[in-house]
Amino acid sequence: MKITKRLLAGVCALTLCCGLAACGGSGSDTESSSKAKAIEMNDDQKAQVSELASKLEDKELANKTIKWMAHYDINPGDGKVVPPGLQLFKDKYDGNIEYVQTTWENRYTDLAKAVMANDSPDFFPASDMDGFPKGAIKAMFEPIDDYIDFDSDTWSDVKATNDSFVFNGGHYVAAIQSAPNFVCVYNTKTIEESGLEDPAELYYNDEWTWSKFTEMCLDFTDADADKYALDGYWYGKALNDTCGVPLIGIEDGKLVNNMSNPQVTKVQELMYELQKNEVVFDRSSNNWSTRGDGTTGEGLGSGLTLFIPVGTWAIEASPAEVKPFGDVEAGEVMFCPMPRMDDSDTYYVSARVEGYFLCKNAPNPEGFAAYMNCLKVASAEAANITEEQLKNDYKWNDDMIAMRQEIMTLVNTNPVYDFQDGVSAELSTQMQNVNQATMITGGGATTWTACVAEYEKAVDYLIKEANSNISDTPEEME
Repeated sequence: MKITKRLLAGVCALTLCCGLAACGGSGSDTESSSKAKAIEMNDDQKAQVSELASKLEDKELANKTIKWMAHYDINPGDGKVVPPGLQLFKDKYDGNIEYVQTTWENRYTDLAKAVMANDSPDFFPASDMDGFPKGAIKAMFEPIDDYIDFDSDTWSDVKATNDSFVFNGGHYVAAIQSAPNFVCVYNTKTIEESGLEDPAELYYNDEWTWSKFTEMCLDFTDADADKYALDGYWYGKALNDTCGVPLIGIEDGKLVNNMSNPQVTKVQELMYELQKNEVVFDRSSNNWSTRGDGTTGEGLGSGLTLFIPVGTWAIEASPAEVKPFGDVEAGEVMFCPMPRMDDSDTYYVSARVEGYFLCKNAPNPEGFAAYMNCLKVASAEAANITEEQLKNDYKWNDDMIAMRQEIMTLVNTNPVYDFQDGVSAELSTQMQNVNQATMITGGGATTWTACVAEYEKAVDYLIKEANSNISDTPEEME
């Protein structure tokens, strides 16, 4: 039986859950979250933000409103804090953001319709890592070089990051910084009760390796007690990127297929060996959902799951929302980077960008640029406010704050950007098969050699097609 048939059920389930990866949104909003009450900054925080205004250009925006299209509202809603960048945009330019609502499933179709109807929004999220380079290829987004100076003092420290998103000579993403796509989240109570070493301490001692990770997974897993080391939807991608090589990368402005890269082969073989020991919760037995009702974090709080690779967005929320991971106020919720390869001295971090696209024919590119400058200045100068909000409003402890700082340094030093979802719907479908091949549950896992034999040529063809296909008119993107 071909791999494709064995993976089909898992691919369908993964497609349904993809929207969960983006800022924790499901893509099913029925109302603008900005209608609910956000948590305002305190007076001291507002004063700090006000002082940052001097670092920005003094100008009067002809249009103070910028239109944001996404499956979630960037304006903070009930239980969410007002971020420094947004406060600065309001203080400095009297700016505001109009939410143009869409859904995860329809966002690119809705964007294409708006662009072709000459009713474009101004900006669109790049953090989902599925809009570049296809948004440039299909003329859905515009280069931003005429509006943002990446050589300026404001942007020079992230110029290399922004240079990763150049297509046909133009920058297409205003990348504020790199951010972790996945971290290894765990419950400290479960670690202690299981007699295991704390992963954060192992990391700080430079002992958080694949061997140690594998050892802990094997020690914890007990199928008779319904205990499994791994759960979630993203462990395959997260583990692959620990080798430092993405499955689909960009080199010299061109997409490349790394399926035959020796480092990828090595990590995928390790993943296959791990899966053979059945350390992953079998989603095929649960309607292809994670443990319980499929809520992100399910199993950690109940002590039945050891690790869940997921973005920090999943735990940057109120204690009630984070409850499936454990009691954050009691210090149960913790995280660290994914482990490093044993023969490497580098902790690579699967990366996304905290960044934004300028939409084709955007009505207010100057307002977009002003907001981007606010975000960049606030990111560099007001990090302490973000940390205060995490501690005071989301009840993070000092260990979590310190680890967040550590991972932010790592991801901006050793980022691994994978562009597999940013090329075309056809490539995304193929790569869903590839991503699951060595670790799919339900008895369908196969060797990496067999996976490469089945999919590499098809992936090569789609990459070649994308590299040669530059469109002058907007098209719908799936």
